[in-house]
Amino acid sequence: MRFLFTLCLLTSCLIFGQKQTDLSYYLPQNTTYDKSIPTPQSVIGHEVGEWHITHDKLVEYMKALAASSDRITLENRGTTYEGRPLVLLTITSAKNHQNIDAIRQQHIAATEDNSSVDISNMPIVVNQGFSIHGNEPSGSNAALLVAYYLAAAESSEVKDMLDKMIVLFDPSFNPDGLQRFAFWANSNKSKNLNPDPNDREYNEVWPRGRTNHYWFDMNRDWLPVQLPESRVRLETFHKWLPNILTDHHEMGTNSTFFFQPGIPSRTHPLTPQLNQELTERIGNYHAKAFDKIGSFYYTKESFDDFYYGKGSTFPDINGSIGILFEQASSRGHIQESDNGLLTFPFTIRNQFTAALSTLDAGYHMREDILRYQHDFFKNARGEGNKEKGKNIVFGDSKDAAKTYELAEILRRHQIKIYELKDDATINGKHFKKGYSYVVPKNQKNTRLINAMFEKRTTFQDSLFYDVSAWTLPLAFNLDYAEGVPSTHVGEQVLDLKMKPGNVSAKSDYAYVMEWHEYYTPKVLYQLLKNDLRAKVAMKQFGTKDKSYDYGTIMIPVQNQSKNADELYQFLNELAKESHVQIDAISTGLTEGVNLGSNEFRPLTLPKVALIVGNGISSYDAGEIWHLLDQRYDMILTKLDTDNLGRVDLSRYNTIIMPSGNLDKSNTEKLATWVENGGTLIGFKNTLRWLNTNKFIKLDIKKSERVAKNITFEQRRDYSGAQVIGGSIFEAKLDRSHPINFGYKNETLPLFRNSTLFVNPDKQSYNNPIQYTKNPLLSGYVSKSNLDSLALTVPYQMQRMKRGKVVAFTDNTNFRAFWFGTNKLMMNAIFFREEL
Repeated sequence: MRFLFTLCLLTSCLIFGQKQTDLSYYLPQNTTYDKSIPTPQSVIGHEVGEWHITHDKLVEYMKALAASSDRITLENRGTTYEGRPLVLLTITSAKNHQNIDAIRQQHIAATEDNSSVDISNMPIVVNQGFSIHGNEPSGSNAALLVAYYLAAAESSEVKDMLDKMIVLFDPSFNPDGLQRFAFWANSNKSKNLNPDPNDREYNEVWPRGRTNHYWFDMNRDWLPVQLPESRVRLETFHKWLPNILTDHHEMGTNSTFFFQPGIPSRTHPLTPQLNQELTERIGNYHAKAFDKIGSFYYTKESFDDFYYGKGSTFPDINGSIGILFEQASSRGHIQESDNGLLTFPFTIRNQFTAALSTLDAGYHMREDILRYQHDFFKNARGEGNKEKGKNIVFGDSKDAAKTYELAEILRRHQIKIYELKDDATINGKHFKKGYSYVVPKNQKNTRLINAMFEKRTTFQDSLFYDVSAWTLPLAFNLDYAEGVPSTHVGEQVLDLKMKPGNVSAKSDYAYVMEWHEYYTPKVLYQLLKNDLRAKVAMKQFGTKDKSYDYGTIMIPVQNQSKNADELYQFLNELAKESHVQIDAISTGLTEGVNLGSNEFRPLTLPKVALIVGNGISSYDAGEIWHLLDQRYDMILTKLDTDNLGRVDLSRYNTIIMPSGNLDKSNTEKLATWVENGGTLIGFKNTLRWLNTNKFIKLDIKKSERVAKNITFEQRRDYSGAQVIGGSIFEAKLDRSHPINFGYKNETLPLFRNSTLFVNPDKQSYNNPIQYTKNPLLSGYVSKSNLDSLALTVPYQMQRMKRGKVVAFTDNTNFRAFWFGTNKLMMNAIFFREEL
């Protein structure tokens, strides 16, 4: 009998899951809707929630709304890597649209004036963004409904709200990922919806739709802004400085709905307490709305507001209020969960409800939130005034490009930067004019500057949802000093440009290029790709006028595939395009080693493959793909683990394996390739796999942790505190080793988010990179982990018959903003024969 009851219940739920859901399921019924405004179905061809919206249809509907409603304008701010438009809707009353530029200017002016401002009639600005993770699609699908509601609802409440509000509406933060996931979910949908979580519909293929084209988690890019999608978001943010920014996500299927605030002890100390209090007041509006429709939710029990690179936290350091929404995901159209059958329309309705409750809160709390933003910047300026005459200088006297890239991030955040007036030695570090910039602390948003440059090693909590450190000059491996007097400040940089590259003169003998500049690998690859001979200096040398460091690239003029004139012209083009300095040399009689010495080793073209697919971290793989493809213009073959057994690996001399592992047959094949002379570069957890399968013999530290006086309730927090979620540590370098070519300092900041500790080799020269005795520079690490990390090594290279295995315990390409360690992998690729 019980079985029959369950069967009947399941059948009825399945029928409900297949039933077409119309607008009445979602929309408030206390208003009429303008019939001249097209419904979603009339444009996209199906009811919201019946199919997963594809990005092209989503954009078409937004265009249709903008064409039919005087409440909406639409702009295309750029494109993704795959060429999809990054659209933004501005939604407000027709009267406000007629005066929109003046409203924006008034809004910005209120953040720049210390005197009290009249906010009684100022509109509040709300930035609503959806589905930055493409396979969390209920947000973008709900965007169809929110936009329709704001365009078509005729109630006096909605009209009055739009008179007092500007809504900046981004229906898809991640168009490429949304399109990828919609294709998956729709192409695997059955007529008879099946909630079985084992069904293919709910199990995406690698790399899944969470990420953008290069497999980046874009919800970590608000601060470093390395991706095109992030850059247009940031431009919109700073153009308007919204008062509220919402970020609609999904989480595990067995959850309910989460809204902020998160766990109070995990809020960054630079975030004002009033920010969290206002977030909690806004949360009361969400709770009321969810109570009304009977949906369960929770708050203050998960997530945090610590890392400022997330969409829900970045606003908090910029005078706004960021709000994270997390909806339990159906990951398709209907799925079993601990809370019953979870339908796609249900997830959409919850996101729609949260979007409307945000607007309701913004409307009723308008003056309090506007006043908060005004006071935030007033107080920030006050803090900045106390720092008057104290400045930050950063740079690299050998690498103008890397310095420029950090300056470009600051420019995007509207932080004022200045030239260094003259060459200077500050706190024992040499800063070169043209290779360094100065950042005054006395600026409008000194708090954001502090968030970018601070080194923090003490924390209220030991658990972090994301990284605990991101100190930007350390990430770029730049020299920097704080508290620098204003006598070093030159002209303000109003037109930031990368230092031009050039060739000093035409030579009939040789050219040399130091390896320090960030884009030198791009030049070297083009040389080798065009069958031009190049050699690397294993020792330092010099001319009368200049000293050249380890790793300098020498290009002979004679016996090349281009004559002397053609070579000079070609090098000029490369130097300008890659912003590097190439020097002409007229004699081989150099100081130290001579140009004809065997200490100049010939280089060969890297033929690089990257292992991707099941078993491999898509994040780590995407970061490598992006680096080689976008920054260094290198040809890279992506080898999927499912096809590896059928590939002729002899086509490649270098294979990179991001964090992950392979099955037995692929392991054996890869081992044979290495033994025959290939160079395998592995990262992070790959090292355990390499060690187990005898590619390399590493002395990995084993740690035993015994919990004492820890209750059952505390067990998860105890375990979580032993994780290195993302911190920065100092390592000392042997600069004569090829893996360190291009580094001018004796130490290097390294990012780490793993607890893989490798003891050094007994031969000191095999440990060219080694953590110092007290390595913590910034971020959280438990004392036991810090003790375990000290004096271990993040790099090892060992031979495997004719081949080599290069092992990195750390991610040298983290999230595309760790410019400072990118060259480690490039050295392993280009100088593989000399390691």
